[in-house]
Amino acid sequence: MNTIPKVTYRPVQKLHPLSLLAQFISRASDGCLQITSGGSSWFIYLEQGKLVYASDLLDPFGRLDRHLRRMSLQAPSLVSAVRVQVRLMFETLTTEQPTPNNDYRAICWLVEQQHLTPEQAAALIETMAREVIEAFLPVQSGSYEFVEEDLLAEFPKFCQLDLRALVEECQSQIRRRQASVAIPISERPLSDRLNLTANMAANMTPLPKPFQQPAETNSIELPAAPAPTNQAPSPQPSHSVSTSHAKTYTIACIDDSPTVLQAINSFLDDKSFSVVLISDPVKALMQIIRSKPDLILLDVTMPNLDGYELCSLLRKHPSFRGTPIIMVTGNTGFIDRAKARLVGASGYLTKPFTQSDLIKMVFKHLS
Repeated sequence: MNTIPKVTYRPVQKLHPLSLLAQFISRASDGCLQITSGGSSWFIYLEQGKLVYASDLLDPFGRLDRHLRRMSLQAPSLVSAVRVQVRLMFETLTTEQPTPNNDYRAICWLVEQQHLTPEQAAALIETMAREVIEAFLPVQSGSYEFVEEDLLAEFPKFCQLDLRALVEECQSQIRRRQASVAIPISERPLSDRLNLTANMAANMTPLPKPFQQPAETNSIELPAAPAPTNQAPSPQPSHSVSTSHAKTYTIACIDDSPTVLQAINSFLDDKSFSVVLISDPVKALMQIIRSKPDLILLDVTMPNLDGYELCSLLRKHPSFRGTPIIMVTGNTGFIDRAKARLVGASGYLTKPFTQSDLIKMVFKHLS
């Protein structure tokens, strides 16, 4: 028999974050403290008054990706494709099923897939918790509730952090930051200026790829070969393979989700492919006609014009009657696959998919 979790709720009021946290620490509480102020929400997961995890709804996957990039030197398998796959799998899940612990699920998945060790996961959780707590401590008003239930019960736990010590560290960091703001950068010690520059560089996020310009590709133009000289060319072994005429396949990807587009573009980041990203299904037909792709990846669920309708339109065009069209969707039912065949789709790729799944599907229909 399931028991109903006990919930302590307090309406909007003046908040004292330090005393609020101290209250739950002293009680050795188990559960989740949720604080809402304005448009922001924080979630602090406790076990016997110790911190198990902390997150917020501002940009949890942006924060996770930023810290994973920093950890990639210690965890070499955390390549760009893996980080994109994490966002594709779990950030999309957050949109469809709003749950504040989906970023924790992502960390558990990284450990399960051996991209992180449990010790690295614990260090990652502690670093991100500092960031979340620092953002929460200055809050002056809002509402909160405490759910006396282990909302992370189905997942492994990687650490139990001393929340009191963590809060004290965050307080000291906030005071140092406030004090440094009053001192011009040019008047600070050289070591402080170097640290500030390093921190700014570490926090810089690479510019996103221009989804608003779908015709742009990820191919790189190689410089022209130098002009021939009078010197006779050296003989080449008879078994050598020339790469100067290697085929570059143009892949058109139509999806209204920038996350999915970014994932596919990252997975196909190879000189063998030139990827055309198209986010507007209504304009897709003309852009496909212009780019003349060798293969089309087509999302099923899109506004205004779904993938089945667009596939049917493409098959009626004489230039695309034989072009491979792969439907990309989260639907796995028999009816959906039958509908894809009826409109002339060549294949069916189910989300979430790995880079290996995508590459196999692409070459299956290009060979």
